[in-house]
Amino acid sequence: MRWADWLVTAGCTHVAIESTGVYWKPVFNILEGLMEVILVNARHVKAVPGHKTDARASAWLADLLRHGLLKARFIPPRPIRDLRELTRYRASVLRDQSAIANRIQKVIESGNIKLGQVASDALGVSGRAMLRALAAGETDATTMADLARKTLKRKKPELVRALDGRLTDAQRWVLGAWLARSDELEAALSRVEAHIRQAIEENPDPFVADAVGLLDTIPGVGEQVAQTIIAEIGVEMARFPSAEHLASWAGLCPGNHESAGKRKSGKTTKGSPFLRAALVQAAWAASHSRGTYLAAQYHRLVKRMGKKKALVAVAHSILVIVYHMLSRRTCYADLGESVFKQQSVQAQSRRLIRQLEALGFRVTVEDREEAA
Repeated sequence: MRWADWLVTAGCTHVAIESTGVYWKPVFNILEGLMEVILVNARHVKAVPGHKTDARASAWLADLLRHGLLKARFIPPRPIRDLRELTRYRASVLRDQSAIANRIQKVIESGNIKLGQVASDALGVSGRAMLRALAAGETDATTMADLARKTLKRKKPELVRALDGRLTDAQRWVLGAWLARSDELEAALSRVEAHIRQAIEENPDPFVADAVGLLDTIPGVGEQVAQTIIAEIGVEMARFPSAEHLASWAGLCPGNHESAGKRKSGKTTKGSPFLRAALVQAAWAASHSRGTYLAAQYHRLVKRMGKKKALVAVAHSILVIVYHMLSRRTCYADLGESVFKQQSVQAQSRRLIRQLEALGFRVTVEDREEAA
């Protein structure tokens, strides 16, 4: 008899699992549907009396569960977890693509070929054709430059100079192997994209497909980022009491480490690295948009925080926007960049008034239209 069957026949109706356990995911998948399973944060239940062992930890969890002192962590439903597996696999494929692109660039650079300095995308249609010719043994730079297409044809003289290098037979073979691997990853990416779209369309909750379209209206959030957000947090925001709780769960809020009146650390907490990467990517895209609230927020914060902290702050704002959009199931309404300009004018006015009052003046402020 399996141990899961033993738990059921023994009359167990609730099971608590620490989130730091190595095998909590397979245990959760096995017991789901058989009984109520609670996944708890290990930081909240780590005060085990006596020396910590697995037996003592189990007894401590059972005692806390009996008294109702365990708070369940967020676990999305099975269809969302399946979608999460697909989006995380896509993220790993994209990472492999970037790594192989860097290796290809390193191989051709070792032969003094500077294709990346002329073509904006060395692995585009024209770039791949030239690289395949290199791997096949082509040595004439003019012949390879003739493979350029569209706007890259205008840079033919620069391409001839950039392709005038020398690769050994071993380097050509390695280049061909990396190009073949890149083609395999491109095909894998196309397959997983199709599976992700199918999983979203066939999700039992019809709002999942609509949610991707809603999030796509946020500046900087494209289809891929919207799919990743849905896969990581789901669409039911009732699981999180507020947007601040969601930001804390995602690890996108400032940390709070204060002792004796001194704040020792304000770094962000740990959360889903996939969600964080997607939101920071969206924040970077939003910072380059024009006339939007998020772009204005980034340019306002980057002056005193730096780029990285400003991007995390914008990513936090995007997550808060996502929470309210999914809660209310409404489209995104941009406030515009004028919001911060009005705030800065009001703040500057108050500062100047305080300075004049400190000098002993009584200040009365009137608008131009009212004074006229």
